[in-house]
Amino acid sequence: MALQWFPGHMHKALKEIKESISQVDILIEVLDARIPYSSENPEIAKIRGDKPVLKILNKYDLADPELTARWQAYLESERGVKTITTTTDNPANSKQIIKLIQTICAQKHASVKSINAMITGIPNVGKSTLINILADRVIAKTGNEPAVTKSQQRINLGGGIVLYDTPGVLWPKLENPNSIYRLASSGAVKNTAMEYDDVGFYAADYLIKAYPEAMKERYKLDELPDTELEFLEAAAKTRGAKMAGGRVNLHKICEILLNELQAGKLGRLTLETPEMIEQEKIEMAAAAEKKAADKARRKQKFKEGSLTPDKVARKEKREEKRREQSRRMKKNRR
Repeated sequence: MALQWFPGHMHKALKEIKESISQVDILIEVLDARIPYSSENPEIAKIRGDKPVLKILNKYDLADPELTARWQAYLESERGVKTITTTTDNPANSKQIIKLIQTICAQKHASVKSINAMITGIPNVGKSTLINILADRVIAKTGNEPAVTKSQQRINLGGGIVLYDTPGVLWPKLENPNSIYRLASSGAVKNTAMEYDDVGFYAADYLIKAYPEAMKERYKLDELPDTELEFLEAAAKTRGAKMAGGRVNLHKICEILLNELQAGKLGRLTLETPEMIEQEKIEMAAAAEKKAADKARRKQKFKEGSLTPDKVARKEKREEKRREQSRRMKKNRR
């Protein structure tokens, strides 16, 4: 998929996070509850060391509650990780985050020094809205477009907690090819940077398999087609997404599907499961192993191919010359 994945300001932001991490007592990572794995920044996992992490599954009201519970258990199986679910329109629930930070950092909270917490999250995950709720005032700029926050800032939350806010950061290289589609489907990537048709087909393929009844009801279909193309064509007819001559406008219906998915109009759904991710990790490991083996074979083939017949002859002649010199030297020593 053609995508402007890692803008320059994100490179700067990631560098600032790495420089500030030593001053932090706890990391707070805001995730999209619909894509807990794909919205995790692997760069954060690399630099956090043994610091505790509070993973906030935001937009819980848009996610499948049963799958969210399974994701919490999966994430908390990792040492030092705690989770909590939040919705940006429920301030009371979000206030529990303060108490959780104080509990996790109880030793630091008991001292005279403040707890330094760093909050991170991908673009458009609701991090800025959450900060404003925690601070009880408008501090962070919010918006529906990704990458609104541009620079790092420190915020006194009260209760002995200083919060390091960071811009929404993606990461330079995406190992899992499925994650980029899920991120685009959820709205973490700017509309101008993605291809609606490509992402729409991916989302449709998943949704008709994982949530068939919801798709039938939303798009007023008596029967659900077997393929994503057939589904999009059928949905386009019920939504009037047509071009001149009555042809189906696939771009338009993909745009409608993604907009409704991001707005929660398709119901509470989650785009990935722990079991899916475990399988994808196995596939990624196999792909990486194959890539390394192919590279080694190409390197070996290059070395062997560089020895043309005339080069082989010259090499043998040089070796024979060295052997002859060695024989003469031995003879002279006698």
